[in-house]
Amino acid sequence: MNNKLSHIDESGNASMVDVSSKKTTARMARASGKVVFPAEVFKTLSQQDFLNHKGSIIHTAVIAGIQAVKKTSELIPLCHQINLTKIQIDITPLDQALQIDCTVKCKEQTGVEMEALTGVSVSALTIYDMCKALSHFIEIVDIKLDQKTGGKNDFKR
Repeated sequence: MNNKLSHIDESGNASMVDVSSKKTTARMARASGKVVFPAEVFKTLSQQDFLNHKGSIIHTAVIAGIQAVKKTSELIPLCHQINLTKIQIDITPLDQALQIDCTVKCKEQTGVEMEALTGVSVSALTIYDMCKALSHFIEIVDIKLDQKTGGKNDFKR
């Protein structure tokens, strides 16, 4: 494990990492998270096919997540702008929860971990926004990087 923060320079200032000498490679990152509902809320949503007066909860969250992935460098100050080649967001009903999985790919000099995590986060926030009228006991949990490939160090949880 590297004990040096990559976004802090020798003077202790925030700094964008210089990736100009890195090789361009195919890179992939996968992240996940869950939105957990009170039992009665999840039952109601399930019976309504996850539709409410605002529209399809799942489809809206997928679109919001895709938009967020594409704007990650605008949201996270030290992220590089990346030409993305694939964004896949899947939202699956589980026992009292919606499971969110986001996979992002590119051919770049830096990876897409932050993009995948941003996609999951904004998808989850969109679900919360669309359902908060039913309960404020909805929880967003377990957002994490599951896998990344193509860089200096591959990772799999």
